[in-house]
Amino acid sequence: MPNDLLFSPAAPHHKEWLRQRALPCGGKNCDISIMNLCGWQFRYHTEIALWKNHVFVRFLSSGQRAYIVMFDKNDIRNAVERLLEECKANDEPLRLMGVCEDMLPILETEFPHRFAYDYDRDYCDYIYRREALATLAGKKLQPKRNFVNRFIKNYPDYDYHALTHDDIPACLALDDQWTHRNASDAVNEDELAERQAISYVFHHWDELDGRGGVLYVNRQLVAFTYGAPINEQVFDVCVEKANPFYEGAYAMINKSFAASLPEHYELLNREEDMGLEGLRKAKLSYHPEILLKKYIVTEK
Repeated sequence: MPNDLLFSPAAPHHKEWLRQRALPCGGKNCDISIMNLCGWQFRYHTEIALWKNHVFVRFLSSGQRAYIVMFDKNDIRNAVERLLEECKANDEPLRLMGVCEDMLPILETEFPHRFAYDYDRDYCDYIYRREALATLAGKKLQPKRNFVNRFIKNYPDYDYHALTHDDIPACLALDDQWTHRNASDAVNEDELAERQAISYVFHHWDELDGRGGVLYVNRQLVAFTYGAPINEQVFDVCVEKANPFYEGAYAMINKSFAASLPEHYELLNREEDMGLEGLRKAKLSYHPEILLKKYIVTEK
């Protein structure tokens, strides 16, 4: 087998590979966000390789090796065959994750009956029109406008501005408070991994092209959010944290950040709900434009 598939740990310099491929392959998936791949690499041991005109992401999921592929759609067969060779050499089945629905008929045509396809509602991405979140116009979003209006009425001295390096210590402190307030017992592995991801992102903020927003009341940080582009049309909102004692803080930071983003980001990916009932309810209440189904494709 040729030694032409060279993986290296996910790093900020991989962002150009990802973004160059994300638009032509139609990528809207939060799993191909450079910020997520780098921030969560310690949890998933994420590595990235460029092969011909494809980007391969390799990681561990539940102790098993898996791949995410940004395909050149003119050469899908060769890319899959190359990964099948790689997996055969490692004595393991090929497992593709984050595969969007439009890819399934292509894979089945190229490799009939070779793969099994599994879908889990918990890992759908919620994708919204940026303008809808920025304006909250219309009857459906009236409840969100009410929250924003109450926040403005209750805290007229609020300040919203773009997240800068000066805000990072306050963001980390709020995240620490948020984690312990929401932990049912001890901080679990997922929460520790998220805190590590947030710390990594802030340490590599400029390299990852981070954009964020912060919301203060009486000079006290009450909410922050951030993300990074997936491509020139889709922006990934990776983190949003607020102090729940400030009514409307979540709605206010959400609207303010959407309004601050450049108009060429037509869509905002606000990621998955992971099967958490409260999070699902909150994400659905904003009426997503797209509920992006993602499949696990496993070699039979």
